Amino acid sequence: MQPDVAASVDAASVDPAPVLATARFVLRPLQPGDAEQVHRLVNDWAVVRMLSRLPFPYPRQLTDEWIASTEAQRKDGSAWHFAIIDRRPAPDGAAGRGQDRVLGCLGLRIDAAARSGDLGYWVGAKFWNAGVAGEAARRVSHWALANLDIDRLTAQVSTDNPASAAVLRRIGFRETGRGRQPFLARGGEHPVLVFEARHDDLSGPEPVAAPEPASATAAVAARRTVLVAACALVDAEGRVLLARRPEGRAMAGLWEFPGGKLEPDETPEAALIRELHEELSLDVSDACLAPFAFASHAYPTFHLLMPLYLCRRWQGVATPREGQTLAWVRPEALDRYSMPDADRPLVPLLRDFL
Repeated sequence: MQPDVAASVDAASVDPAPVLATARFVLRPLQPGDAEQVHRLVNDWAVVRMLSRLPFPYPRQLTDEWIASTEAQRKDGSAWHFAIIDRRPAPDGAAGRGQDRVLGCLGLRIDAAARSGDLGYWVGAKFWNAGVAGEAARRVSHWALANLDIDRLTAQVSTDNPASAAVLRRIGFRETGRGRQPFLARGGEHPVLVFEARHDDLSGPEPVAAPEPASATAAVAARRTVLVAACALVDAEGRVLLARRPEGRAMAGLWEFPGGKLEPDETPEAALIRELHEELSLDVSDACLAPFAFASHAYPTFHLLMPLYLCRRWQGVATPREGQTLAWVRPEALDRYSMPDADRPLVPLLRDFL
């Protein structure tokens, strides 16, 4: 039986106009009808003084021009901007009839060469101290790392803006240094804190603090070993199937070889047969799985041991059943895909073999 060749999926494809939801808010692209509310909220010294690119006073015409520019940036993938819309009923007079209630905005500017996105946000002063920035920034950050072709997020915060720095720390960003940045409204440079977040920092559930081991030896002893089986599916054209971890899972946005954890008393081959059927609707026999290599990697809270198998024959068409994105990748292009630390050393071995 010969494998069915599935069409490759563009690794950079995303919803051209994403609308994201949180418990309290909707984050959607800005619209011309938002201009009046946006201008009223941002043309406030308490807000503008913390934003590096905006003048004060902030003319209404600039609001219209900026909102128009965000659509062009979204279309060419250079930046993504979102209005923070309150899902809850607005008080009388808070917005016009049938009009969304804007609380603030978020922006993500993409540096394709550096494979990074720079996060910025602001919230109207009357909505401060209600967790708006944290809830919205967390959602956009998770979406960006899971769906855009980037490896990290960055952010800069004025040193006299401790509330914004606290927001970034709370959602998983790490402070990586200090610098200086021009602030147009203040008329000069001002010191800033520099933050960064990668897939390991933000993706997956909230971290739970564990008791600190008494020593480095105890830390190693306390680290449990997790056994995972993975498979390099190779099609008739010599391409390898990679799956991108969906938003909401640990290390969302990274590409990996399909597979999964072994259940109690399960062999690696049996685990792969089960996982490939559950995740991809593929039927594989034990005889078609050839042991190839293995990875041994120490993550902060566990040690991963992962045998990698080769498979060239299966039944069915690879179909994502768990929200993942699939891509058939030629061996020489495998290192262009961001992968978990455990998978990465397997790439040159596989590339040289194929």
